[in-house]
Amino acid sequence: MSTQHPRRVAVTGIGVIAPNGLNTDAYWKSVSEGLNVLDRITREGCGHLPLRVAGEVRAFDASTVVEENFLVQTDRFSHFAMTAAAHALDDAGIGSGDPAEPFSVGVVTAAGSGGGEFGQRELQKLWGKGSKFVGPYQSIAWFYAASTGQISIRSGFKGPCGVVASDEAGGLDAVAHAAGAVRRGTGVVVVGAAEAPLAPYSMVCQLGYPGLSTVDDPDRAYRPFTTGACGFVPAEGGAMLVVEDEDRARDRGATVRATVAGHASTFTGVSGWERSREGLARAIRGALDEAGCAPEEVDVVFADALGVPEADRAEALAIADALGAHGTRVPVTAPKTGTGRAYCGAPVLDIAAAVLAMEHGQVPPTPNVFDICHDLDLVMSRARPAELRTALVLSRGLMGSNAALVLRRGGDSARQDRAGRRTPA
Repeated sequence: MSTQHPRRVAVTGIGVIAPNGLNTDAYWKSVSEGLNVLDRITREGCGHLPLRVAGEVRAFDASTVVEENFLVQTDRFSHFAMTAAAHALDDAGIGSGDPAEPFSVGVVTAAGSGGGEFGQRELQKLWGKGSKFVGPYQSIAWFYAASTGQISIRSGFKGPCGVVASDEAGGLDAVAHAAGAVRRGTGVVVVGAAEAPLAPYSMVCQLGYPGLSTVDDPDRAYRPFTTGACGFVPAEGGAMLVVEDEDRARDRGATVRATVAGHASTFTGVSGWERSREGLARAIRGALDEAGCAPEEVDVVFADALGVPEADRAEALAIADALGAHGTRVPVTAPKTGTGRAYCGAPVLDIAAAVLAMEHGQVPPTPNVFDICHDLDLVMSRARPAELRTALVLSRGLMGSNAALVLRRGGDSARQDRAGRRTPA
């Protein structure tokens, strides 16, 4: 029998491109201050649509951060992912390009909408000018796996790669997939998600979502857990992480910002949000079990916070079902109410916020929410100081997926004895 303890998966790098910040520091400053950056949509061709408010990534110039040879063959969602990945690699002290061990570095991303803006532009050329005006990159730029491919090619990574084509919960599932690769022996995985769903074609596709908010007041368009809940607003952007074996990270002198301790997911379908109560509760219990974490050890919950009354009620009850009495006492937050939901990118942004919250000892507030109608300790108005060692991140998708992820603060990860039982760090 092997006496080697299971590999613990460390988060050593974070990169963010979000409506409230084009780097991690700017993102955290906005999140910790509870800023609302939701605004009227300004993208060309969208003014006549009933979707009025979203979280746009403004002041982002892809030509200044992405090389021309990649720029011409990639969509905006890949520009976000490539830039965030470069930031995460720099943060991890790895850098990009010509890695010493290319087969030891993999890439995993999640995607829900793909490259809609690029695809629409090329189809307009096809219909308006003819097939000779359609570029060869139309065949790849829209594809869900484009970001994974371009990040790996750009940086020379040749390790295990993959893509989770899913609804919003896929962002957490991608991180779990990456963590599994590390536990099986891959040295480093760059993982995360970024979305760009605000092109006209992409927005029209979203109009069929029953939970989409069409309120045109940015301060009232996305207010989960309140009597005024009227749905969610979409957003661009996302985050990328660098995850690696904790021992490897410490050996090379990297800072372990957090560890990925546990994950679980379920699927309850689209027959009604009330069914997500059981599915989300099971995912929470499964993630806690994998982490060896008791419910009362959870110090903060980053909620899914859909903004649909039935879904909000199901989530509040699921937290109580899984955490027991602690579920009504643990601080809960949803920073995404200030930025919008970036689909698969949303839960990865929550992971970034959770890691930063543990580092800074603050639970960030939930923008635009000042009164709630559920039995939750929702943090509102301003950040709450707290010692945070364990964070629970939740996500649900519009197609019925439920996922939960447990993070431990860097330096606080539980150690394993020879039998695999949890012992104090």
